[in-house]
Amino acid sequence: MIKRRKTRLVKVGDVRIGQGAPVSIQSMTKVETQNVKGVLCQIKRLEGAGCEIIRVAVKNFQDAEAIKGIKKKIRMPLVCDIHFNHRLALAAIENGADKIRLNPGNIRKKEEIAAIVKAAKKARIPIRIGVNSGSVVFRGSGIGKRVSGIGYRETGKVRNNDSKSVSHKLVDSALGYIGLFEDMNFRDIIISLKASDVVSTVEAYRLMAERCDYPFHLGVTASGPYESGIVKSSIGIGALLLDGIGDTLRVSLTSDPVDEVIAAKRILSSVGMRNFGPDIIACPTCGRCQVELVKIVQELDEKLYAIRYTLNAKRPLKIALMGCEVNGPGEAIDADIGVAFGKGRGMLFKKGKIVRKIKTANALEEILKEL
Repeated sequence: MIKRRKTRLVKVGDVRIGQGAPVSIQSMTKVETQNVKGVLCQIKRLEGAGCEIIRVAVKNFQDAEAIKGIKKKIRMPLVCDIHFNHRLALAAIENGADKIRLNPGNIRKKEEIAAIVKAAKKARIPIRIGVNSGSVVFRGSGIGKRVSGIGYRETGKVRNNDSKSVSHKLVDSALGYIGLFEDMNFRDIIISLKASDVVSTVEAYRLMAERCDYPFHLGVTASGPYESGIVKSSIGIGALLLDGIGDTLRVSLTSDPVDEVIAAKRILSSVGMRNFGPDIIACPTCGRCQVELVKIVQELDEKLYAIRYTLNAKRPLKIALMGCEVNGPGEAIDADIGVAFGKGRGMLFKKGKIVRKIKTANALEEILKEL
């Protein structure tokens, strides 16, 4: 069991963030928000994939106005991403946003922040303070005085010829910004500290975890195309989750947003924090394998995805597909069910014990029957 970091509770719509609530999955629409039809189409697909919170970009007042119509037709909470113009935040809140994301790098005036805080308090919605390495603000002594009652502190020692590391800059920027909100008695805050490299991201969140009790939104920003983005995000987010750090997350990919949700589910399943259906374990194959194992595994994965909601086990069931008698059932002894394939046939086993012989052609059907 992973011992999770203790945080305060923040609600985004009806989704609980922090204080031991399940780590929630977020994504972001990838069309103009004023294109209501396109946004709703993406949200419907994301909801079907298992997304729990959706974020949209609000870059002008047409986008802000569109929030009203979008909110009427969706069930999941809607987060509005605001940059540069604080009045867009005010308009988004007025039109029904469930959370506002602000960037310390481009909305900094105290009177503008005060206006947003006043509107958020009235609407009873939280604010995500989202710092990223592309727009970090570092002002040495900070712009606030308090952070969660512990007092404002800069992080660590100065490095590299008087320039702080990216992770330290991210944390110091966030701490100073948070101080402003706390001076205004606003604490419905979620924090994100994203860099485009894994090491800086992980270090920033670990540093911040020692300095406040606000819940964290995890992610590696601009992680890139599907394959490399999956690797970066899995390492960064996974490392933090194993530390017990993280309360909600987005896997940011230059890809279909549904890919982000599927990746997030697999990360959470892999560390044992959420159960989204059976877990397939399969050998990588070698010269001993006499079946088309790659094809069999892909087919099973697709079939399980289609029936995932009917398999309500308390824990993820493990299904093993092994290419020969060397790998199974011995190396898959803890699998709930599995098949060790030979030529044209396989041995069906449960918890390491052989049950019966089956034909390769019927293997998937037999496994689904047993499930």
